Amino acid sequence: MWTGAACGKSNSDGTSGAAQPPKESAAGVSDSIKADSLRVARFPADSLPTSDSKSRYSELTDEDFRIIADELGVEVAAIKAVVLIEAGKNMKGFFAPGVPVINFDRSMYNAHASKAKNRAGVKGEKVPAGLTGYGLKEWTQLINARKSNGEGAYMGTFWGMFQIGGFNYKLCGCSSVNEFVKLMSESEFSQLELFAKFITNTGMLQDLKNKNWAAFARKYNGASYARRGYHTRMAAAYKKFKAQGK
Repeated sequence: MWTGAACGKSNSDGTSGAAQPPKESAAGVSDSIKADSLRVARFPADSLPTSDSKSRYSELTDEDFRIIADELGVEVAAIKAVVLIEAGKNMKGFFAPGVPVINFDRSMYNAHASKAKNRAGVKGEKVPAGLTGYGLKEWTQLINARKSNGEGAYMGTFWGMFQIGGFNYKLCGCSSVNEFVKLMSESEFSQLELFAKFITNTGMLQDLKNKNWAAFARKYNGASYARRGYHTRMAAAYKKFKAQGK
């Protein structure tokens, strides 16, 4: 059972090219989902760029989407619909190489900071160079929060092109929130793999297979999904990508 959104409020209405701050906080995932019962999906990583690859942070290709879609048994257009609504029309997972798109949520930080395995502060970190606007604002908030509680700040942040909350790291098959952030920072393909594991472990995969956008959006975006039109926007995005043969 879910008590709210698994992920952050989407950064876009599907028309804006830049990520925008959310208008309200997302709720957490129910503790009734036990970590030891999770199915940690295994996905092929043959197309995951190496650490020194120039294409490491390049946008996902149709083949990348196809690899994961085939493993999940869903349509590529369905996955792309989620990306469009969560990440905006540019469908990017990074502000800059190695600097994933994030949304630091103060309410999520307050809710999950005490649950961090290691609540020690992290000193000496700097905001990634070259950021401006929304990216600079969000990363500044994250780095400042990490001074008080490093892992808790990671847990209170939504990450990447799918805007998955750091507090969901176990549901993404990770042993720690630090591992989750490391993978989120590697590549868009890695972000796609984390999304695949996440929806597999939470039961949302079946909703995506069935294109049951209302059920999917309720779990992914929380109780306000209908008022915000997440389900109708995802449905429209799916139809667009389907018509394009993507």
